[in-house]
This record gives sequence, structure tokens and C-alpha cells, in this order.
Amino acid sequence: MVAAVALALSLALSRLPLRWQIAAVRTLRGLPYAHLARLEALYTAVLAVIPSWWPGRIACMEISLATVLATALTGRRARWVLGARFLPDAAHAWAEVPGGAVGRDLGDAVDRPWMPVLAVP
Repeated sequence: MVAAVALALSLALSRLPLRWQIAAVRTLRGLPYAHLARLEALYTAVLAVIPSWWPGRIACMEISLATVLATALTGRRARWVLGARFLPDAAHAWAEVPGGAVGRDLGDAVDRPWMPVLAVP
């Protein structure tokens, strides 16, 4: 249930400008960090509740934001990280805690790692 609510919030926030999304995530700054196991479980739950009928975009940015919001709904926090890499140029988003990250090492990320550009909060 938490993952579904967080995904709905993420999709609503994705309609707003990025600076407002960042400001919303920064309000979670006072919460203690979640453990990596909780973050992984919430990430998996968010992936499980993605509707196949959704007409819009649900990609790394929306999924990682939903994971951060789901973590906050359980009383903990995670960082929302926006990153990039070269050759070929690409952008990506993931969620992380001091113990590790979820959603970052997808596909060929081992050969060409993602560089964090912005980490919130």
C-alpha cells in the first residue's frame, strides 16, 4: 500500500517543475536514514505496483522518487540522486542510503558508471 501511495505522489510531483520536486524531497531532511534492506524492499514494491495501463512515463526518475517517498512514508529517508554519464550521453536517477543504492546499476553501468550530479537531501 505504501508503494502505491508513493508512486501516485511521485506521478503527481512529476507534473511540477524539477525545482519543486527537489524542494519537496528536501523537506524529508530531518528523518533518519533507512537501512539498505528496507530501501531495496521498497524499491521492489514500487516496481511491483507500476500499472501496465498507465499512458504516461514511468521511468527511473519517477520510480526513484517514488522509492524515496515510500521510504519517507515509513519514517525514514533516502537520497534522491540525479546523475549522468558520457559516451553515449545519458541521464539517470536512483535512490541511495549510506549503505548502498537501488536502481543505479542497470544494464551497462558496470562499464560506464553513473556520476551523481545532484543528491537530495
